[in-house]
Amino acid sequence: MSIKPLNIIFAGTPEFAAIALQELLLSPHHVVAVYTQPDRPAGRGLKLTKSAVKTLALTYDLPVYQPANLKDEKDQQILADFNADVMVVAAYGLLLPSAVLHIPRLGCINIHPSLLPRWRGAAPIQRTIYAGDTKTGVTIMQMEEGLDTGPILLTREYTLTQDETSQTLHDTLAVLGAKACVETLDLLSQQKITPILQENHLTTYAQKISKEEALIDWEQPASQLEQAIRAFNPWPVAYTSFQGQNLRIWSAKALQTIHDVSPRTILKASQEGIDIATGEGVLRLLQVQLPGGKVMSIADFYNAHHDKLIIGEHL
Repeated sequence: MSIKPLNIIFAGTPEFAAIALQELLLSPHHVVAVYTQPDRPAGRGLKLTKSAVKTLALTYDLPVYQPANLKDEKDQQILADFNADVMVVAAYGLLLPSAVLHIPRLGCINIHPSLLPRWRGAAPIQRTIYAGDTKTGVTIMQMEEGLDTGPILLTREYTLTQDETSQTLHDTLAVLGAKACVETLDLLSQQKITPILQENHLTTYAQKISKEEALIDWEQPASQLEQAIRAFNPWPVAYTSFQGQNLRIWSAKALQTIHDVSPRTILKASQEGIDIATGEGVLRLLQVQLPGGKVMSIADFYNAHHDKLIIGEHL
């Protein structure tokens, strides 16, 4: 059976979703409308800014809708009038009411950046790295009312690199998810997909990340701190205090060095790295940032502040 082009309503907001929309626009399927969150104030001037999805949609002259939510019956009727076969949702940022889930002929499908049921919820990419997972991927899921609980239509796996950050993993999974979404639509159009129920007993939840969580606890093992630093790059960025200021840590490496000093003690400082004792092992700082300054290599930071980096004292 050949691929029959489907009429799609797309709902998404940030860059992750824009990558999926771009892939759909290059596919045999037809995007008939785009939904995205209302324009938000952004930047120092708090100027109203279009989402990445809206910016892309307008370049293709696609109709764009930005309801505050989809609970209003009038908004639901507008959506229904498109007579779409399916609604594709990727990082939309709004919950879809039950009525909306059943409007398209084939329902709504979601691109989720984890291998469900692991890491349901708001921050699957960050939680994957924070937990030290070595494998993740994307799941294309049939949406239902529960939080990421719907049947699985297709998965694609990915093995993390040793220096994976949330930014690099985001970029990889955005592309993987976009391609998997088109593949799913192709199979749906040919009636070649059998949904698989999730194994709920394997569920883990990816709680939303807070800025407070990014404060370095030097009592933790160095390996856990390295994972946290990679997980919180590029947001909210792990930090500690230095000379009364918040020092943001963008990159660091865990060393299995044995020591007998209290956590947070400076063990070594050079242009190659600043080694700090932790609850277990040593954390070598490699890239940092002071308030109001640019991200700098540890060599530049050491050159500017070496007189304050005293071996045997706390950072």
